[in-house]
Parts: sequence; structure tokens; C-alpha cells
Amino acid sequence: MSGDQRSYFDALYGASEDPYALRTRWYEERKRALLLATLPQRRYRRAYEPGCGTGELTLALSKRCEEILASDGSERAIRIARERCHGLHNVRVAQQELPYAWPHDAGHFDLIVLSELGYFLDEPSMRRVANCCDLSLDADGTLIACDWRPKFRERALSTAEVHAALDAIGIPCTIRHEEEDFLLQVWSRDGRSVAEREGIR
Repeated sequence: MSGDQRSYFDALYGASEDPYALRTRWYEERKRALLLATLPQRRYRRAYEPGCGTGELTLALSKRCEEILASDGSERAIRIARERCHGLHNVRVAQQELPYAWPHDAGHFDLIVLSELGYFLDEPSMRRVANCCDLSLDADGTLIACDWRPKFRERALSTAEVHAALDAIGIPCTIRHEEEDFLLQVWSRDGRSVAEREGIR
């Protein structure tokens, strides 16, 4: 995270505990529901959610995961996320700045969620994050990315460039959901559909 980005997020979360209206906008509620619906497994063992912000998606994921590590580079966002997730014993919230603080010592994850994160990174940093995802994802793991598509001043990469870096890992892409506002993709080491996994076809 650059100094300008740090100042941006400090000001953002200093002005409001929910600057993106994640708790009140139907757009955000619907997007979370779509993301959760695209996950090919009902339950996950260990999830990693970098760029968790104030923890709204973390709360939703906690119902599907045995254990979650959620992180963000903003100290204030982390404080809010910890308050939101208070009492959830399967959630750990940590302050980490990507890509250099990737938690390699935490072991492997069977779910990695990159939501509205990659476009704040420059190209080398995004490539490094993609490589970290590849190294940290279990043999049966799922990687999901969801990103806003329109331009905005703080953007460092286009959403297309973010998803291209993740495509380049070589994990099969099993779902691509594209709207004018956002792009959501799922990559799975097990390239089978949910119906195939359950023996329906």
C-alpha cells in the first residue's frame, strides 16, 4: 500500500464506519449473496480474506467456514472488523499489507477470497499476490475474485488486468459472472461442476 493509498483509507474509515454502505445498500447485499452462491462447496475448512475492510463479507463467510483469517492494511478498518466479528471464535482479524505480508506461515487455505482488492495494487504487486494465491491454495481449493469495473481515481489496475493475473495462474475457471458494475470469477483446482461433484451428471 502506497502512502497515498494509506492516507486515502485512513480518511475513508475515519469519516465513517461503513463508507461503502455495505450494511445498507441493496447493491452490496446482492453482490455478497451472488459471491456466496458461486462457492462450489457448502463448507470450507480454512479461508483467507485479504482486504476484508470492515468485515461485512467476513461475517457472511463465517457461516460457511470452519476457520477464517481476514486481514486489511488499514488499522481503523481492522478495528471496525474486529468489533463486527466479536464473539465469532472461527474468525481471526489481522493487520497485513499485501503483497509482502502474505501469511505464508499460516499454512494452506481451501478458500481464498479477493473482493475489491486487486485494483489498488500495481502490476508487479498483483502478479505477486496471484503467485501467493497459487502457493497457498490447497489441492482442492477455491479462489474467488469480485471487483468493481467502472473507473475511479484511486484505481491502479483495471479489473480486467486483475483477473488476467489470476487467470495466468492456470487454475481452471469454473464460473464467470459479468455485469456492467462488477466482474466475479471462481477458479477451482477441482474443475468439476457442482452437479458433477455430487454425482448428478
